[in-house]
Amino acid sequence: MKPLKEYDIQFVGLKLGKHHFDYQIGKKFFEYFEYDDFNDVDVKVDLLFEKKTTLLELNFKVSGTANINCDTSNEPYDQEIEGEFDLVVKFGDEYNDENEDILILPHGEYELNVAQNIYELIILSMPIKRIHPGIEDGTLQSEVLKKLEELSPKGLEEKEQTEEIDPRWNTLKKLLTDK
Repeated sequence: MKPLKEYDIQFVGLKLGKHHFDYQIGKKFFEYFEYDDFNDVDVKVDLLFEKKTTLLELNFKVSGTANINCDTSNEPYDQEIEGEFDLVVKFGDEYNDENEDILILPHGEYELNVAQNIYELIILSMPIKRIHPGIEDGTLQSEVLKKLEELSPKGLEEKEQTEEIDPRWNTLKKLLTDK
């Protein structure tokens, strides 16, 4: 049995026009791709599939949450996920996915598996730096944050303010204004 078979779309039997597909993505989906950065995930995928005479147009929209660990404090939190992606499927002599927006399937294909597209869209919809919202607003109390505060370099701002400017720089600044 082929894994992730529920993400196969058999487009040969579909009529011309728009079709909707909905998928509910959980942690088990990511186990297939061996991706374990999520503690838990609950994402809804809305796929608008439009079949035309010579090509297929797919519009993916994802929304939901993923429970992940903060990069700074390693505290788990729920990260909102939202993303959108358009894909055009054309038919040609051989399979080609070099272009990220256009997929070329060989003539005679009758189905398309969208699992990889959904996986990539969800992963790319995540922020690069994952920061717990409690760190940004100052409400998170954590041993890690206390230790980071304790070990952070102190006195840099005070040192910059108390240093006197070398008088030679003032002379050079005059050259700029004396034009």
